[in-house]
Amino acid sequence: MKVSSKLIAMLKCLPHKSQRPFAQGTISYIEQSFYTKRKQLAFKLQNPRLLNISFHTLRHWKATTEYNRTKDILHVKQLLGHRNINNTLVYTQLVSFESDEYHVRTAKTLKEACELAEAGFEYFTTIIDVQVFRKRK
Repeated sequence: MKVSSKLIAMLKCLPHKSQRPFAQGTISYIEQSFYTKRKQLAFKLQNPRLLNISFHTLRHWKATTEYNRTKDILHVKQLLGHRNINNTLVYTQLVSFESDEYHVRTAKTLKEACELAEAGFEYFTTIIDVQVFRKRK
């Protein structure tokens, strides 16, 4: 991500207590907040499986769903910031999502088609001037 020299100069002028510009938001603080909220949610919903979710679980999930969406392992490699494709393969679960269960919607106008695409539906076919979209359940 490119940052302008003006922004860097402004950040350097801010008072700071450590080398990091946002020291109060350290990784350990964010991690501890995540685990606290996870524990509260697991108790509230009475679902102990929520305690198994970690940052790496979310990273695996994102990599897997992104690969399923694009079928492009190099895109996933770049998204995760890996230098070596073997590291990406660890995060990407190359599982088969071949399920016959879909949510199906139709669109007759361009506006309806755009709304469905924004909602995550993929174009499937056109039948008698009606576009058919689908999304896995």
